[in-house]
Amino acid sequence: MFDRWQTLNKQALALLNEVFGYPEFRGHQAAVIEHVTGGGDALVLMPTGSGKSLCYQIPALLREGTGVVVSPLISLMQDQVAALAELGVRAAFLNSTLSWTEVAEIEARARRGELDLLYVAPERLLTERCFTLLAASRLALIA
Repeated sequence: MFDRWQTLNKQALALLNEVFGYPEFRGHQAAVIEHVTGGGDALVLMPTGSGKSLCYQIPALLREGTGVVVSPLISLMQDQVAALAELGVRAAFLNSTLSWTEVAEIEARARRGELDLLYVAPERLLTERCFTLLAASRLALIA
């Protein structure tokens, strides 16, 4: 068991360095990431700019499937997806700014397992269509 955690910690640090460009974790990030990657639940309360997003982004990349992120702010969703795409992370969002064609394309990518992270507006998450999508997708985590 210790070997597994040691391997996960090395993989998490490698992602932090290679994908996100940071040399080391800050504060409690490493402990939270280890806990979430292992399947645990976490409520992370940290100041703005302290790296909360990494606490779900890295576990989503380490685990099989798509990480679903519930975000009420359209601009934050768009900014995070754009930043992740620049880093080579397969990310998308579903919100009211998209056309039906764009929604269908993103849903198809999610069903095929082609997304690492999918940001979803809360009102969309509560729809039957979204429930069906999530049921048909392999989920790494929900944040």
